[in-house]
Amino acid sequence: MVGPEDTPDILGEAVEEQREEHVKVDTFRKRSALLVGMLAAALAICALGGGNATKDTIDANIQASDTFAFYQAKNIRQTQNQLAADDLEAQILLTNPSDAVKAQLQQRIDKYKATVARYESEPETGEGKKELQAKAQEFVDARDVAQAKDPNFDYGQALLQISIVLGSVAIVSVNRSVLALCALAGFMGVLLTINGYELFFDLPM
Repeated sequence: MVGPEDTPDILGEAVEEQREEHVKVDTFRKRSALLVGMLAAALAICALGGGNATKDTIDANIQASDTFAFYQAKNIRQTQNQLAADDLEAQILLTNPSDAVKAQLQQRIDKYKATVARYESEPETGEGKKELQAKAQEFVDARDVAQAKDPNFDYGQALLQISIVLGSVAIVSVNRSVLALCALAGFMGVLLTINGYELFFDLPM
């Protein structure tokens, strides 16, 4: 039987239990808030990577298109010079001109053929067909890499946003299960963000 003398002890124990519970809730909320803050920072990094991936895709695609257009223009001019050289060679065979005329025609043929060779490859300027094709392929490869990165950032941002919402709910409700879901979604979002920068693995989608 509880007497009057035991009442202070019971009240003291109840107050102590409430204080301990308050400390636990406060600690939980502080740790949850810290986690949410870290996830918000990760979201900012992920968004930056996504923006850069989109920009790199557009830039590389434009540069590849411009380089292929330049290549095509070189190819047309090369073909024109080759046809001109072939035409002059045919004239020599069909008309059998004098040596002086033939020498002049041959000079023009040699000039056309030199231009044809220069259009084919020009390492000094990097504007020969061979160099342009290699450069265009580099831009295409860069575009493909940027396109492969972009979905990682898209899904990463979505997961990080969801995790931040779950973290906020966990703080308000003091629910550890919700916080666990927050941490899981956040981990996956961070993983995709890292993969967006480094491409350690391909997404199955």
